[in-house]
Amino acid sequence: MANLIRWDPVREMVSMRDSMDRVFEDFFSHSPASAEGYGTIDINMVQTDDAVLIKASIPGIKPDDINISITGDTLTIRGETKEDEEFNNSEYHIREMQFGSFARSILLPSRVISDNASAEFENGVLKLTLPKAEEVKPKTITIKAK
Repeated sequence: MANLIRWDPVREMVSMRDSMDRVFEDFFSHSPASAEGYGTIDINMVQTDDAVLIKASIPGIKPDDINISITGDTLTIRGETKEDEEFNNSEYHIREMQFGSFARSILLPSRVISDNASAEFENGVLKLTLPKAEEVKPKTITIKAK
């Protein structure tokens, strides 16, 4: 015997509103001014006395497919993830992984020496060390007593 459920239009409206809220939250969760392409790169940036340290999460990409550039006081990280050729002619049931090009530009907190910058990439995490220019490093002045 089949169970009958009474139709409640208010419950349907609440469910639809929750779905729309999630759509707008996903769409506006990252700043469009700082990212291009399919999505953004999650970044942590720390400033020490000697350098600006940046960690960027870029899973599923090869180091050769990442391009890092510094122009003035702006750091740009670009790259591209390629789609799996293995499942090209298959019918997906769930497809959440995104493919294509991406870019993220951030304003650096101080001037850096880009020629001495170093980058490491391990387990999907890019680590950048950008040494500060001499004129922005804090200097201590010793006082001579007479």
